[in-house]
Amino acid sequence: MLNGLFILHDEACRKIYTPEVRKEIEKHVHILGPQLDARTVRDHEALLEGVEVIFSGWGGPKLDASFLEAAPRLKAVFYGAGSVKSMVTEDFWDRNIPITSAYAANAVPVAEYVLSQILFLLRGGWLLAQRVKQDRNYGVMREWGGELPGTCGSTVGIVSLGMIGRRVRELLRPFDLHVLAYDPYVSQEQGEALGVEMCGLEELFRRSDVITLHTPWLKETEGLITGEHFASMKRRASFINTARGAVVREQEMIEALRKRPDLQAVLDVTYPEPPEPDSPLFTLPNVMLTPHIAGSMTVNECQRMGMYMVEELRRFVDGQPLQWEIRRERAATMA
Repeated sequence: MLNGLFILHDEACRKIYTPEVRKEIEKHVHILGPQLDARTVRDHEALLEGVEVIFSGWGGPKLDASFLEAAPRLKAVFYGAGSVKSMVTEDFWDRNIPITSAYAANAVPVAEYVLSQILFLLRGGWLLAQRVKQDRNYGVMREWGGELPGTCGSTVGIVSLGMIGRRVRELLRPFDLHVLAYDPYVSQEQGEALGVEMCGLEELFRRSDVITLHTPWLKETEGLITGEHFASMKRRASFINTARGAVVREQEMIEALRKRPDLQAVLDVTYPEPPEPDSPLFTLPNVMLTPHIAGSMTVNECQRMGMYMVEELRRFVDGQPLQWEIRRERAATMA
């Protein structure tokens, strides 16, 4: 039996590694001590000497040289959340220790959130709801009815075809929609196989009725989406961001949305997060803010991430390849 530890903050542990999940883990792993986090693990370094597998998540440890020296027998890390970038270091990659993540499980609720917003926005949902409350009648439909894109024959643009972008594309298949995509790492042939039309970023913004952003926050992608992109959008078009706020030049977006009250923006992420108290994002009528709820947040969604780690543990114990392993090269282009 392997020796292991849970190292993540308390709330994450309760949500991800529920009693049901822990029961499955403990069929293969002897837990050496209490649940720790990035801070308390330094007070229990003696436990690290014998640890072979770590189950982590939000609030996990930095896998730097000093941590790895304290854990000489470490064989694998199971990260029951999305991005591992806050944990991994070059020293970790140099040790060739497998690390696997529940990023695929976390993609499920994000894609579902995006689907709900795409369908609602194509019908002018948020702006219409606000106008009805303001006017206290339904006259706005006579004003806008002929302009709304609707869900028949409209165009959806997906920016980046990673795990979430591809899942969004799959969820759109039952609907009579044309799908554009921009991703410099996806070829035309790969796009055809996914059933999307690949195009440039500027063309995608010009042609789409709804644009959904899934680009990871990397140094190369900061400020990728500019005010000019928003200014070029079709009348009554919409923008969804469930990626990261820093990928968008926020002030330029704000100015464009001020000038284009016909546009709608649904922002589940901002930079900073939350916005500054005096940010126009709180008062612009065509901006809808949600408090970073697209990813796994409910107990059941978080437990699903834990079960993904149980499945990965079984593969590891059986000597099978890990389905969701993240390698150094892959991590460089992930969120």
